Amino acid sequence: MTQLSSRRQVPRWRDLEPFLRPRPLERDVVRRRLARCLSVDDVERLARRRVPGAVWDYVAGGSDSEIAMRRNRDAFDRVELRPTAFSQVAEPELATTLLGRPAAAPIALAPTGYTRLGHHTGERAVAAAAERAGLPYTLSTYATTSITDVARAAPGGRNWFQVYLMKDRAVTGAHLDEARAQGFEALVLTIDTTVTGMKRKDKLNGFAIPPQLTARTMAGMARHPRWVADILTTEPLSFATFPAGSEYARWGMSNQLREQQIRPADVTWLRERWDGPVVVKGVQSVGDAVAAVDAGADAIVLSNHGGRQLDRAPVPLELLPQVVEAVSGRTEVWLDSGVRSGGDVVAAVALGATGVMVGRAYLYGLMVGGERGVTHVLDLLAEEMRRAMCMLGTPTIADLTPEHARLRDR
Repeated sequence: MTQLSSRRQVPRWRDLEPFLRPRPLERDVVRRRLARCLSVDDVERLARRRVPGAVWDYVAGGSDSEIAMRRNRDAFDRVELRPTAFSQVAEPELATTLLGRPAAAPIALAPTGYTRLGHHTGERAVAAAAERAGLPYTLSTYATTSITDVARAAPGGRNWFQVYLMKDRAVTGAHLDEARAQGFEALVLTIDTTVTGMKRKDKLNGFAIPPQLTARTMAGMARHPRWVADILTTEPLSFATFPAGSEYARWGMSNQLREQQIRPADVTWLRERWDGPVVVKGVQSVGDAVAAVDAGADAIVLSNHGGRQLDRAPVPLELLPQVVEAVSGRTEVWLDSGVRSGGDVVAAVALGATGVMVGRAYLYGLMVGGERGVTHVLDLLAEEMRRAMCMLGTPTIADLTPEHARLRDR
């Protein structure tokens, strides 16, 4: 049998040189952080170290035992994407139409309250990043930046306003007037938050706006001096869509002041007072989906509020096919709750969604790098979508159908 051997030699410098090329030192700290984040999971791990524990628990946590929040992710983890290998494409097109207007991808940025807690630039940064990405951004009623200031930060953006309907309709009317004057495109009526879900972590942390200086919160802040400095040296935290000094801007008053008996007639009421699209968010049953469409909704969002309201609530991804069939193309059907990758977006669209909303994912990016962090997350989602569509063999968003995705039993 022939013995194979290799002659050994002392390596020469020119042989080692290709292996000894250190990366140039990146002096931009934010860029260096983001370069290590190759997924939303990576961004989340880094974000957790950027803010006090009470802030993290508010953003990342769910209600009660967090069962709904876990089930949301479990549903996406059970998705099987089904490629057609002989149809693979090199350059899939992510662009689509949302509420009758072009969008760079089937993604909108969901409303999130108290956004400046994650990073002092808050809603302005998120709106600007969405504008640059060509995606809609939804400002919350409980935003920490005013409607007018968001419009100034993203004057060319597709800005939507999320409505928490108030018992005093004059308050909601004032929001509509300001949103209309500032060129906001659509209203998003949230129907799943007539009362606030129990967030046990927030209760234990004494979470409030502005932050309460308990021993627990002070200990958390002490570990994040940069966050504290940014909060203390920028405009005070407040519910900025309400007038200063208003009872609506006081922490802990929302359950008393919000409408707690929302009905389909309230959708019609908004339709009569708004000359743009009206979206109904927080739909969790086929019956409510049909009722919202009958009342005039231009789109509905299947949502359990990211697992932050009713624990054990229906999972939007599992509900999607039934609702799509029930509304029979009469309106756009969106979903949120658990979306954190481009593959999740592709799966939702393949199973019948017009688009998705993302919330926590972009908040993690904001914590890590402000506006650049949000942009990085949106870029990750787009790249993951592009790669999945390439391998699935779907050249456009319209080509994604139920043949490309299914929910496995386990």
